Amino acid sequence: MAKHLVMAALLVDDDPETANQHALSAARRAGRVAVVRETAAITAYRTGDFATALRELRTYRRISGKNDQLPMMVDCERGLGRPERALELGRSVDRAALDAAVQVELAIAMSGARLDLGNPTAALGELEIPQLDPTTAYSWSPALYSAYAATLEELGRQDEADEWWARVDRAAAALAEIADENAWETVDVVEEEVEGHDEHDAAQHDVVEPGASGDGAGDLGDGALDDTDQLDTDEPDDDLGEIDDDNPRDVDGSAAD
Repeated sequence: MAKHLVMAALLVDDDPETANQHALSAARRAGRVAVVRETAAITAYRTGDFATALRELRTYRRISGKNDQLPMMVDCERGLGRPERALELGRSVDRAALDAAVQVELAIAMSGARLDLGNPTAALGELEIPQLDPTTAYSWSPALYSAYAATLEELGRQDEADEWWARVDRAAAALAEIADENAWETVDVVEEEVEGHDEHDAAQHDVVEPGASGDGAGDLGDGALDDTDQLDTDEPDDDLGEIDDDNPRDVDGSAAD
């Protein structure tokens, strides 16, 4: 089982189909292990099989008691053409109980659902969270800045969008610069006044300890798990039978145990 998980992790970026087969082989051996179902979900998502990914993510959440994959669940609902249900699912938990990085991913997914519904103004509002800080680059900052810039473009606010696209580049460069130097998660991006405009100098930055400005982040509380199965009664639930084919076989060609 462990070897299949390792192979799934190694292949998921370049060959998600084969990675998914490894994940299914692991699931047939240890379907009650949370990380196995999570891996099956992620690899299915990467192949575009959003229905299977969503089902596996529900099972993972039920086994683990965690909401850390909620953004992917929201995105799966979007992939299935159900933006309203995506928004309902995203609102079903207390965001303050989520880790800061998960809050960012959820904001991006919720913004996408708003765009799916043709409401870029609401989409922009979903992204205006405390983590949208142009002065400090976190690991999540380039993705958040990119989503914000793209939404500004949807609204026809190109000048503002260009500023945020430039911040994407500066944040990515600053993070890359320190990637091999230390294990910290964030850097300060120094701003200088240039002809009346704030400009970031990506070459100047100070390391900030992780969590120094992680407003709203924290561990899940006792009541944080909010099962949303009532939203998805038209799909089958968990159990090992879900991952079995009519004639299930492992990726090495041998019959499943």
